[in-house]
Amino acid sequence: MPKKIIIAIDGPAGSGKSTAAKNIAQKLGFTYLDTGAMYRAITFIALRNGISDNIPAVISLAQSIDLKLKFENGITHVFLNNEEVTEQIRTAEVNAKVSEISKIPEVREELVKIQKRLGAEGHVVAEGRDVTTVVFPYADLKIYLTASIDTRARRRLKEFEEKNIRISFEDVKANLETRDKIDSSREVSPLKKADDAIEYDNSDVTPEQDFEYLLKKIKQVLSQK
Repeated sequence: MPKKIIIAIDGPAGSGKSTAAKNIAQKLGFTYLDTGAMYRAITFIALRNGISDNIPAVISLAQSIDLKLKFENGITHVFLNNEEVTEQIRTAEVNAKVSEISKIPEVREELVKIQKRLGAEGHVVAEGRDVTTVVFPYADLKIYLTASIDTRARRRLKEFEEKNIRISFEDVKANLETRDKIDSSREVSPLKKADDAIEYDNSDVTPEQDFEYLLKKIKQVLSQK
């Protein structure tokens, strides 16, 4: 390819960003950048250390932690100070707190630095909530992926059930609604559709149809490079 390509995908929790981005990265041989996993990792360690409500302590943690991602065999492995926390960051407890941690400006500042550095290496598929607007505003293709709240809640509930985590549909839906409100209303890097992003609602399509649609759009962009 004539240049380093960046594909950025934003959207609310449960919209299928991770599945789509991973499939696309594997298909194209690109690096998959799961920015949400980074915020989950900081949230997890803050909860474990009992400092999740202490903003200065969380900021200090974000500034000092050694955070690494390794995408392998379709899984983003997350390491904090060389400890793998891949499974621990996907709990209901982390889900309930991650949006609050993510809205801390200094935390976002530290993690965006890492994300931009990874993006500079090129050929990246990045997904999150501000990758099209803040992290990679110059991305070659921007996609805003969304779905109805009930669809997203069903997807997230299925993920919990597969991990034998007991939680009700109503609780999952309420958590998503709370996260949506926090993510879209925070002062720093709120979740929103970039003006030049393609909005795609995948409420009524299969993951396979989702992938084919996005891949078609990506190929159109790549053919012009």
